[in-house]
Amino acid sequence: MQAIFVGCDAHKHYSQLELQDASGQVLNRVRIDHSPGAVSSFFSRLPGGTPVALESVGNWYWIADEIEAAGCLPLLTNPAKAKLMMGHVNKTDKLDANGLATLLRIGSLPTVWLPPAALRDQRELPRTRMALTALRTSIKNRIHSLLAKYNLSPENGTQLFSKQGRSWLESSLSRLPPETGRCLAQQLELLDFLSLQIDTLEERIHNLIALTPTMQLLKSLPGVGDMLAILIEREVGTISRFPSAPQFSSYCGTTPRVSSSGGKTRYGKLRTESNQYLKWAFIEAANAISAHHAQRGWTARHVSKLYLRIRSRKGSSVAIGAVARHLAESTFWVLSKNEPYCEPLRFSPRQG
Repeated sequence: MQAIFVGCDAHKHYSQLELQDASGQVLNRVRIDHSPGAVSSFFSRLPGGTPVALESVGNWYWIADEIEAAGCLPLLTNPAKAKLMMGHVNKTDKLDANGLATLLRIGSLPTVWLPPAALRDQRELPRTRMALTALRTSIKNRIHSLLAKYNLSPENGTQLFSKQGRSWLESSLSRLPPETGRCLAQQLELLDFLSLQIDTLEERIHNLIALTPTMQLLKSLPGVGDMLAILIEREVGTISRFPSAPQFSSYCGTTPRVSSSGGKTRYGKLRTESNQYLKWAFIEAANAISAHHAQRGWTARHVSKLYLRIRSRKGSSVAIGAVARHLAESTFWVLSKNEPYCEPLRFSPRQG
C-alpha cells in the first residue's frame, strides 16, 4: 500500500491540503470548504492510519475529531517551529500545506501532544472554571476601585467580601452618588451569579472527575487544592514529554524573559508564549501562599521564605512569579519521581 503524507493548512472556513508520496511526489492539492461532513468525507477515502500534519492554531479541535473519525492520524504541529523549518520566503496556503507535508514525510515535523478526544472534552470544565474565576476577580477589583474613589472601606480591617464585609457593603450603597450606587448594586448581582455558576461547575467537576493518584500527589504541593490539581493534571497529560524541570517551567510560562549581552543579564516579565492554563494555576497557588505566608504552619515553609526573600528585594509581583516557578519545577519532580512534595533542604541560588 502506498504511503501518503498529508499537510493540512486549516482556516476558519476552509482547509488547504497537500498529499505527497514517500518520494516527495505531489499526489494531490485540494481545498476543502468546511461544510458539514466535507472533511471526514475526504479523509475517509484515504488508507487507514494516514498521518495528517495539522497546526495547533484556531479551530483544530473539530478537524482533529473528523480526521480521527475517518480513521486517519492527526499530528498536532507547533506552528512557530514549523514555519521556521519550512524556510519559505513567501507565505501562501499552498506553500504552508506543502511545508507541513514535507516535514511530515522526512520525519522532521515538530509535533506537540494531542490529548485524546475524551480528555479534550473534560478539559473544558476546569478551563471554564478558571475563566469564570478570573471574571469574578475582575469584578471584585472593580468594586474595590470604585469604593476607593469615595474613600470608603469596612471598619476594623474586615475583608470586603466576607459575610460581615458584604453586609457593610450593601448598607453603604446609600453613601454613594445615585448612579454609582446603582452600578455597584448591579455588579454585586453579577458577582452572586458568577459565584453560583462557579459552585455549580465545581460540583460537576467533583461528580465527573475522580481524584486520581496523580492528583493526590499534586495536592501535596503548597497552595494546590482539588480544583488546581485537576486542572494541572488535565493540562500536563504525561510529564514524560518534558525532558527537564526548566523546560516544563518554561512551557508553564513561569520563567522570565532573559536578555544577556556584554556580560550583563536582564530578566524581564514572565513569558506569554506558554500554556496559559498552567500559568494561571501556578500563579493562583503562589497568590494563596502570599496570602497565608505569615499564618501558623506556613512561616517555616520553603515557599513562604522564598516569597519573603524575593519580596524584600524586588516586590510582591516578582516574588509571586518566583514562587510559581518553584511550584512548576516541583511539579515536574513530583510527577517524574511519583513522590509527594517535600521541603527543599536549602534555597537554590537560581531562585535568589
